[in-house]
Amino acid sequence: MVIWVAVAFLVCLIGFGVIAWLVSQPVIPPIDTATTDFLHGLANPTLDALMIAVTDLGSSVVLAAVVGLAAVLLVVRRRRPEALFIVVALVGTLVLNDWLKVLFQRPRPGFDWAEVPPEFSFPSGHSMNSFVVYVAIALVIWRLEGRRVGIVALALAILLAVSVGISRVYLGAHWLSDVIGGYLAGALWLLFLVAASAVVSRLLRSGRSDATAGDGEALPEQSRPAR
Repeated sequence: MVIWVAVAFLVCLIGFGVIAWLVSQPVIPPIDTATTDFLHGLANPTLDALMIAVTDLGSSVVLAAVVGLAAVLLVVRRRRPEALFIVVALVGTLVLNDWLKVLFQRPRPGFDWAEVPPEFSFPSGHSMNSFVVYVAIALVIWRLEGRRVGIVALALAILLAVSVGISRVYLGAHWLSDVIGGYLAGALWLLFLVAASAVVSRLLRSGRSDATAGDGEALPEQSRPAR
């Protein structure tokens, strides 16, 4: 598992580096303008309402509510490590996304038909944060309920995050490269958390084993009859 996590982390890191270099260029990448033009060409009142509803699923308020509810349910089930995992995942992605936006300072797309938020554009916060939160919850479900249920949960989480990303481009709030950058940054953060949690779990198990072994070695000495 460690090797696969390391490989995935390296691939995502390279991918993020490529996207970061691309968005740092003075010219908007053709794929960005082409994707926005295509999605905006599909615009209609019904799709507008749907996309606004979908994009709200990636807002900080909704994600905080989802994580809060999931954490409470996990604590009730006495799964505090898993509850801590998703809380740290949310807090970390919010902080990391803000830091990356300030670092790259990419301007938002400027369309007369779109409401442009005041923050910088890269990477997309809705895309990054929704990917981290929903996939983190799916990973917890996988751990608790097994592979079959976990695969379904993971597929739904990715589908939801992709839908949020599409909605951001459709609404003119981000370029496609912002969305892809958000996914890659979110994947990097999640992979780091998975690796860190595995290391912590191993250290805790090792500590318990050492303590048990120490107690076990003391027992024969204590049970010897006095001569």
